[in-house]
Amino acid sequence: MPDSQAQNANTVLAIIVASYLMIVVDISIVITGLPRIQASLGFSAAQLSWITNAYTLTFGGLLLLGARAGDILGRRRMFIAGLSLFTLASMAIGIAQSAGWLLTARAIQGVGAAVLAPSTLALLSTHFAEGPERNRALSMYAAAAGVGATLGLVLGGLFADLVSWRAGFFINLPIGLLLIVVARRHIVEPPMRPGRFDVGGAICSTMGMTALVYGLVRAAEAGWHDTLAQSALFGGVILTAVFVLIERRISQPILPLRLLANRERAGAYLARMLFLGGAVGFWFFSTQFLQGVLHMRPLQAGLAFLPVTLPNFVAAMGAPRLARRVGNGSLILAGLSLGVAGLLWLGRADAGASYWTSVVPPMLLIGLGQGLLLGPLTAAGVAGVARDDAGAASGLVNVAHQLGGALGLGLLVLVFAGAAPIGAHDSQVLAHRISAVMDAAGLLLTLALIVSWIFIVLPRRKVKPKQLEAIS
Repeated sequence: MPDSQAQNANTVLAIIVASYLMIVVDISIVITGLPRIQASLGFSAAQLSWITNAYTLTFGGLLLLGARAGDILGRRRMFIAGLSLFTLASMAIGIAQSAGWLLTARAIQGVGAAVLAPSTLALLSTHFAEGPERNRALSMYAAAAGVGATLGLVLGGLFADLVSWRAGFFINLPIGLLLIVVARRHIVEPPMRPGRFDVGGAICSTMGMTALVYGLVRAAEAGWHDTLAQSALFGGVILTAVFVLIERRISQPILPLRLLANRERAGAYLARMLFLGGAVGFWFFSTQFLQGVLHMRPLQAGLAFLPVTLPNFVAAMGAPRLARRVGNGSLILAGLSLGVAGLLWLGRADAGASYWTSVVPPMLLIGLGQGLLLGPLTAAGVAGVARDDAGAASGLVNVAHQLGGALGLGLLVLVFAGAAPIGAHDSQVLAHRISAVMDAAGLLLTLALIVSWIFIVLPRRKVKPKQLEAIS
């Protein structure tokens, strides 16, 4: 009997990790295919960022509502529903005939991910007891988050060069259908809780983040004095403030503010946002450097990310063992330090740079850093959470991940546009702009390092060893 339970737990873990891997891969799979998508559907340079942000904004903005839906309607049920919507939207992207069609389908795909993602982490939390068993599961989950981003870049380049950028989305259809069938057989429905949906909070949070990102991207195109850009940024701030007021007053908020009362969890969420805000610059702009400056084909550019993917996977697999020796806090600081060093080093690459000497070494540092970081940061984000708050806490981890990436990309598009005169397109100007982006991304990771030191590491050092063992 114990053997069969362990086997089923491993099957559940495989389903959860595979589902989350599919979500993360689809964030980045378009990036190495961006030049082909732009030529095929007529996107402008600034509009390209919306191929990523249409997905991440609906994903991040509706995650908390998706987490609440899992609590009320059943996490297994919402897992299957989200997976079904995600799979259908992937097919719609694959057959898109216009920019508007693609962006609409990407937004719907983000809705599916918002329903699916919080159920993955919540199901993981309910199927695996806190301690070594959950840490092992979280390391696999974090590996999916870390490796998935770079795996998407490799697959995107492969499909764009040899088949079509559309193939990367069509492949989700058989994978999604298989996961739905297996999930129905092996995942047990945890107890549901009666409650109500915080629709007002979900609308305000999603519209607020969308307005902020739109304002940043609009300012990159039209300048800070543009009325529409200013209005969007002002509206985004107001809507975010209204969201906080709603969450404080409503009896069943999608974001229980008590989750932020814990210093370590609050620091983990903020550090994750800052980290993703910087890391997205690496993912989004490195492919433009590889193709626009070093003149690689999409397939070559995708394979050029292997120096990130392989160390990332190795570090993520070794992180649980290292955490037992040196602690999660030390791994978080080490991972962020490696990331800062890698981004600043990559920012030194110019139009005459060599891939092997100017790109590969910093990629190795970035991959190692991300692999060490994400598992401990995920554990810090759900540490000590009551069972009733498992869905909301897991949703908040993913919110920090997706909205940090969306806001970061909006900010870095602004840095990119302001680093050189608009309209210049030669490789030296492109390299200069991307260098500025990498420096700004390194600054965001430095801020994440400071936040992690103050909110995660220092409090743990003040706790007595027996107390620390109890909360770990």
